[in-house]
Amino acid sequence: MMHEPRRGHDSAGVAFRDATPILRVADFDASVAYYVEALGFELAWQDGRFGLVRRGDAGLMLCQGSQGCSSTWLFIGVSDADALHDELRSRGARIRHPPTNYPWRSRELHVFDLDGHVLRLASDAPAGGPLGEWLDEEGVRWQAHPDGSWTRVPDPEGREPRDA
Repeated sequence: MMHEPRRGHDSAGVAFRDATPILRVADFDASVAYYVEALGFELAWQDGRFGLVRRGDAGLMLCQGSQGCSSTWLFIGVSDADALHDELRSRGARIRHPPTNYPWRSRELHVFDLDGHVLRLASDAPAGGPLGEWLDEEGVRWQAHPDGSWTRVPDPEGREPRDA
C-alpha cells in the first residue's frame, strides 16, 4: 500500500522549508547599508562579515569574500511590482529594468545590488496586459510575442550589446 505524503512533505517524508540564497559581496557593511536604505530590508543578524537581511518573508544572506558567486539572479515574489518600483526609485535603488509583463504571467521589476546581483521582484501580471521587452544578462533587449516567439530589439544607436 502506497502512502500519500503529508502536506508539505515529499514522498520520502522530508519537508523542505524556506530557501535562503547566499550572495557574495565585496563590502559587507556597504551591502547591508544598500539593502537597508535603498531596498527596504532590515539586518536580521550578523556574525562578522556574514549576515541575513530580511524584508517580509524574503531573506538573503550576505557574505563578504566567500560563498556564492558573482552576478547571481534571484526571483522574489512581491504583492505589487509597480508600487515597489515607486518606493525603490524614491530610495535611490539601482533600477535595472522597470516593471514589465512577461509571458510567464509575471510583472517583474529588476534591481541591481552593489555587487551586480539582480533581484527579479515579481507580482502577477494583469490579464491581457501587453508583453514587454526582456533585458538579458548581456544588455540585449528581446521582445516577446503572443505566439511564444522572441525577437531581438535593435539598439536605436546601433551599439553592440554591453553589460547592463
